[in-house]
Amino acid sequence: MQNDLLGFIDQFLEYLEIEKNCSKLTIRDYRHYLAIFNAWYSSTLPGKSIEDLDLPTVRKYRVYLANKADEKGMTLKRVTQNYYVIALRSFLRFLIKNDFKTLEPSKIDLPKTESRSLKFLEREQVERLVVQANTNKEEGTRDRAIMELLFSTGLRVSELVKLNKDQINLERREFGVIGKGGRARIVFVSDRAAQWISEYLKKRKDPFKPLFIRYSGKVIEENSGEKMRLTARSVERLVKKYVRAARLPVDATVHTFRHSFATDLLTNGADLRSVQEMLGHKNISTTQIYTHITNKQLREVHEAFHSGNKDK
Repeated sequence: MQNDLLGFIDQFLEYLEIEKNCSKLTIRDYRHYLAIFNAWYSSTLPGKSIEDLDLPTVRKYRVYLANKADEKGMTLKRVTQNYYVIALRSFLRFLIKNDFKTLEPSKIDLPKTESRSLKFLEREQVERLVVQANTNKEEGTRDRAIMELLFSTGLRVSELVKLNKDQINLERREFGVIGKGGRARIVFVSDRAAQWISEYLKKRKDPFKPLFIRYSGKVIEENSGEKMRLTARSVERLVKKYVRAARLPVDATVHTFRHSFATDLLTNGADLRSVQEMLGHKNISTTQIYTHITNKQLREVHEAFHSGNKDK
């Protein structure tokens, strides 16, 4: 059974890569989640096939996840447990689609998790953050250009680090990216972000293709400069460094720039559909998470009718 299940998992991962065009990061996560399920299922029900999976077994698996410790010895958060179950449901859906008999995934419910507060930066907080970079140095100019571009475009960090110099049209202040699920979109660059990218590129004397390169470690001379490309993890670290330096009240991350981009547009009157397109969201329901903090009409109703706003 174990070999059969592993074979099915491999087929599913190939399906995600080839047919669904999922990112390497998504495939890596699904491989991890399903490897945990395979190990548990094989040891708990030796000799059983995936056809034997039923709801009582899934409940036992969820109890196992609820008590499972991570690498730091902490039990998995509820939202993390859900990721494992979501991966299992997707896997079962793939099996049924390919005429394998197994548990119907729609029978597996996901418990509601607490809504996480949406972190975003006000314009003045963005200003306070970006000026922390020392633009007298090439590395600092790169960091300023990165933060300006993140706020200007709402790019995901995975999209940012893939950019090459020849992709960016600073005259038109736009470029194309391929986002999640292979969805293409046009990204627009603000005047200020374009200015800082231009400043950064003027300081660059190397032949490397990546828009953003690293300055630590060994310089590897090669035609493409691929080994000099800045990684997503490095971008996350540099943002954290500047957040600490700016002493912001928000524990901002790279993704906070994306939230800030969306809230800035919506607060200033942009329509939801346009913001959906600019963020590269497949479903508008994903974009709607921003509306409860940017709804001007609700603010106006509160100001007009709440007694605390009236002189009595």
